Amino acid sequence: MRRALTWLFTVPLVLTGSQAAHVLAYRLVYPSSQVRLHALLLTGHGYMDRLPLVLGIAVAVAAVSLVAAVVDAARGRPLRALPAWAFALLPLATFALQEVLERSLHAGTFFWQAVESPTFVPGLALQLPFAAVALLAARLLLRTASAVGRFVGGVRVRVPRARDRLLLRPAAVRLPRLAPLAASAAGRAPPLLAR
Repeated sequence: MRRALTWLFTVPLVLTGSQAAHVLAYRLVYPSSQVRLHALLLTGHGYMDRLPLVLGIAVAVAAVSLVAAVVDAARGRPLRALPAWAFALLPLATFALQEVLERSLHAGTFFWQAVESPTFVPGLALQLPFAAVALLAARLLLRTASAVGRFVGGVRVRVPRARDRLLLRPAAVRLPRLAPLAASAAGRAPPLLAR
């Protein structure tokens, strides 16, 4: 599998896990839905209503790259290893950058004010378990795609061409060996071919 396809499959899974951890962090810090909604609107999370569309696009990209992985495996191309560091570092960097951009673009605050928010540390801590689940899911899906591709690539039906049908060779015929020394006892000997 080409490296670009591995990244096309990996990045949507990492971002989906990061967003799930992001949402869970806000649910843990603000258990009341009214307080949570107020905090989300104050911190620049108005774009969250478009999150299902973005996640749908991410799933579609991952599905297309998974089909491409099946095709690559069917053609005999080896599967590239998933970079484990991507699952460890990308969610952390994505979450930190997302929080800083949300606050700075919406309220004009600086980096340290985003870090001081009550959801930053829990959100950062939740990134690693979600990244581990995404890593396991990605490895399982890519191994399955590779196995399906190898199965599809290994099952090839060869249809003889018309020219080959005319030139089919007859089956090899084995003639019995003559045993000059056995003479009249030649029919009582053990068989020549043991089946």
